[in-house]
Amino acid sequence: IAGLGRVAVAYSGGTDSSYLLAVCLDLLGPGNVLALTADSPLTPRAEMDDARALAIELGAHHQVLPSDDLSIPGIVANPPDRCYHCKFSRFEALQKVANNEGLASLVHGENADDAHDYRPGSRAAEELGVRAPLREAGLTKSEVRQLSRERGLSTWDKPADACLASRFPYGTRLTVE
Repeated sequence: IAGLGRVAVAYSGGTDSSYLLAVCLDLLGPGNVLALTADSPLTPRAEMDDARALAIELGAHHQVLPSDDLSIPGIVANPPDRCYHCKFSRFEALQKVANNEGLASLVHGENADDAHDYRPGSRAAEELGVRAPLREAGLTKSEVRQLSRERGLSTWDKPADACLASRFPYGTRLTVE
């Protein structure tokens, strides 16, 4: 992380992205870090509120960007690779903001355990050059939780809260309703 210079953190407010944001702030300083959160109809409102609150607590510069995921056919159709389409769209939008702000890299909170799961969004990150410092360092979810706890982050034991689209079987058309 220290070698990345100025970064934007794709920040959801979950355990991994919160720890990543805190470490980036510690190592690079608040002036070199921007937390970026995509606000989508697929994101539970409580998650957005929690992300905002923690960003303020950490002293992070934080921007929330609207993400109209339900305008993307590859998401609305809810295919097995829905997350690829979602992450590609979101990361692309976040990278534009990062570039406009003169930030060298966009990073996200994928950890080493995520490599063992079906995660089509990881492919989108790789295609766009979005870095995953926690995964690159070999940190597992349990290690991220322990380090978060030691750091005093309230998210250290936060349960995983996947997007609302994950509550529907593949092939079920997604709508706001």
